[in-house]
Amino acid sequence: MDCRGFYHLLTKQCIIRNMKVKLEIDTRTFVRFWLVVIGFALGLYLLYSVRGALFIVGAAIFLALALNTPVTKLAKRLPGRSRVGGTAISYVAVVAFLVSFIFLVVPPIIQQTAKVAETLPGLVESATQQYDGIQTFIDKYDMQPQVDSFVNSIKDSTAAFAKNFGTSLISGIGSVITTVGTIIMVLGLSFFMLIEGPAWMKLIWSTYEDKKRMKYHRTVVRRMYDVVNGYVLGQLSVSSIAGGFAGLSVLLLSMFSNVPANFSIPALAIIFVFSLIPMFGETIGALIITLVLAINDPTAALVFFAVFIAYMQVENNYIVPKIQSKRLDLSALTVLVAVIVGIFLFGIAGGIISIPIAGCLNVLLDEYLSKRQKNDNDSIDSEIKTIHA
Repeated sequence: MDCRGFYHLLTKQCIIRNMKVKLEIDTRTFVRFWLVVIGFALGLYLLYSVRGALFIVGAAIFLALALNTPVTKLAKRLPGRSRVGGTAISYVAVVAFLVSFIFLVVPPIIQQTAKVAETLPGLVESATQQYDGIQTFIDKYDMQPQVDSFVNSIKDSTAAFAKNFGTSLISGIGSVITTVGTIIMVLGLSFFMLIEGPAWMKLIWSTYEDKKRMKYHRTVVRRMYDVVNGYVLGQLSVSSIAGGFAGLSVLLLSMFSNVPANFSIPALAIIFVFSLIPMFGETIGALIITLVLAINDPTAALVFFAVFIAYMQVENNYIVPKIQSKRLDLSALTVLVAVIVGIFLFGIAGGIISIPIAGCLNVLLDEYLSKRQKNDNDSIDSEIKTIHA
C-alpha cells in the first residue's frame, strides 16, 4: 500500500471514530436533557400534589411577616422584652378581629340570602306581568304553558332552597370545619414562626464561614422582607380605606332608600377582603354588593355602583400611588400573570399572596442580574489590564 492509500485509510478511520464519539456525546446529552425534563415535571407534580400543605405553610409565613413589625415593637415595650408576650397580644387582636367579622358579617349575609330566595319568585312573576309586549308575544305563539311551567319551576326551586336552607347549612358543616382547621393551623404555625423566627435566622447566619457572603445574603433577605412587609401594610391600608368607603356609602343609602342599614358592615367586609386581590378584586366585591342591594332597591344599587366606580378612579390615581409608591417595582403584566397563577393554584388566598411573592422573585432576579453584570465588568477590566501589561 502506498503512502497515499495509507493516508486515506487513516483519515477514514479517524472520521469513523469522531462520528462514534459524536454519537456517544449526543446520546448522553439527549438522555441528560430528558432526565432533566422528567425530573422537572415530577417536581412540579409533587409540588401540585402537596399544594394544600404548601399553602398552609406559605400563608403562615405571610402572616408571620405581616405581624413581625407590630410584634417586635410590642416586645420592646413589654417588661423583659418578651417576644412571646408581644406575639400573644397580636394574636388576641387577630382572633378578636376574626370573631367580630363572623358575628357582624355572617348574620346579615344569611338574612339577605334568605330574602333573595323569598323575593325571587315574586320578581319573576311581576316581571312577566308588567311587560305587555312579552305577554302578547307569548299569547300569539301559544307559549303560556311553557312559561307557566318555567315560572312554577323557579318558584318551587327557590321555595325549596328557602325551606331547606338549614339542611344545606348543616351539610356544609364539614367544609366549615375544614376551613376553621386550616385557619387554626395557619395561626399556630405563624405563632411559632414569630417566636422562634429570630433564633432560627441567627442560627442560619452563624453557619456561614464567609462573612462577606453572609452579609450579602442578609441584604438580599432584608430587601425581600421589606418588599413583603411594605406591600402588606400598604395593601391593608388601601383595603381599609376602600372598605370604610363602601360601608359608609351603604349606610348613607339606607337613610334614603329601602337598603337595610345592617348591611353596611358586610359591605365593608366584602370590599376589604376582595380589595386584597390586586387589579380586579374591588370590582368583583362592588358587583356582589350591587346585586344584593338591587334586591332591596335597584336605584340605590345603581347609585352605589356609580359612586364606588368613581371612588376606584380616585384610589387608582391618588391613594394607591401615595401609599404603595416604590414598594413594588413590577409591571402591570407581571402583576396580572402572578394574580392569575395564584388564583388558579390556591384560590382567593393565592391571589392575595401572589404579588409579594412576585416582588420577592423580582428582588432575586435583580440581584442575580446585578451580580452577573458586575462579574462581566470585572472580567472586562481584567482583560484590559492584561492587554496593557
